[in-house]
Amino acid sequence: MSDKPVVAQKAPYAVEVEAGKTYYWCSCGRSKNQPFCDGSHAETSFTPQAWTAQNTGTQWFCGCKASKAAPMCDGSHKNL
Repeated sequence: MSDKPVVAQKAPYAVEVEAGKTYYWCSCGRSKNQPFCDGSHAETSFTPQAWTAQNTGTQWFCGCKASKAAPMCDGSHKNL
């Protein structure tokens, strides 16, 4: 069991979200449904992070799993 997440991609995921809806961001990087959880973390120490959209529109979810502003991208992928 690794304590480091898998880098799903070195770029953010642009996702159209709906205000009031809760999304579960994959923190382990193993999900086949990036950037969201599909349960692939089951044998790791990771858990998905719940995030509720305040507004409808495009949001940029972290794909590298290194963002300090998770689940949103903060540009950390540029330093990997």
